[in-house]
Amino acid sequence: MNYAIETNKLSKYYGNFRALHKVDLRVKRGEIYGFLGLNGAGKTTAIRTFLGMIRPSEGNVKVLGQAIGLGGGGPWAKIGHLVESPAAYPELSVRENLEISSRMHGIQNPKAMQDIIEKLSLASYADRKAGALSSGNFQRLGLARALLHGPELLILDEPANALDPAGIVEIRELLLSLARELGTTIFMSSHILAEVDLLADRIGIIHKGELIEELDAARLEELRAKQLVVETRDLIKACETLCDFEPVSVNGKINIKDPRAVQSPEIIATLLVQAGAPPTHLAVEQENLEEYFLRLTK
Repeated sequence: MNYAIETNKLSKYYGNFRALHKVDLRVKRGEIYGFLGLNGAGKTTAIRTFLGMIRPSEGNVKVLGQAIGLGGGGPWAKIGHLVESPAAYPELSVRENLEISSRMHGIQNPKAMQDIIEKLSLASYADRKAGALSSGNFQRLGLARALLHGPELLILDEPANALDPAGIVEIRELLLSLARELGTTIFMSSHILAEVDLLADRIGIIHKGELIEELDAARLEELRAKQLVVETRDLIKACETLCDFEPVSVNGKINIKDPRAVQSPEIIATLLVQAGAPPTHLAVEQENLEEYFLRLTK
């Protein structure tokens, strides 16, 4: 398969510190790939190797089918990126910054710049100096520069950084439309795991420089733990009645992870009613991506 990003035994060492160790990562074309890890796990280091910003100690990287090597070789005209924090000329306006990016990319369409200004909700700030923008709008400008030339591959390190809740939703919808309507491949790292959960077709989890998990959304759904949560007015009697299911009482609720209870909660309801401790609340709950991530990395 011709992947958008492919690494083989990718490693990066700084003296005795192991930033990346034998990372084999595959990003399919047209998908949204969420890259997760704690601070210092190796996310940004990996992204910098994809973009040829740093040289791997071992292994290799291919991006859009082209090997990334020394001398700046790479399919850069087809890639948009925002790594760590956005960059812009602070004394120039939003429009002027985008005009420079437009010339650098050789963009001929005069509407391209205005379209991206509107997509990123920057129209009201188009003539304001970049250095006078709020952190959220400065982030929007960074995203606008990354998207201006209509890249095949978009590499984003914390794209929702500094955005308010409404801005996060706007960027989410924009990224989804790019992937679904234009077939843009999106590789994104983020500490906002709820956003990754809503966006990603697949996720990779990196921990202490190693890729410890890589799976698609359907498989992730299967792996995230489920439990039956029960509330009743008589916790003691309920726990005694359900002792075969190993109930755990937490904050006035009973949590049951036994698959029999999760798959057939009506059995639990019947037992409690018969015991004189009917449930006032009965629901199967599934751990979210954040809980799964923390359980995996501990």
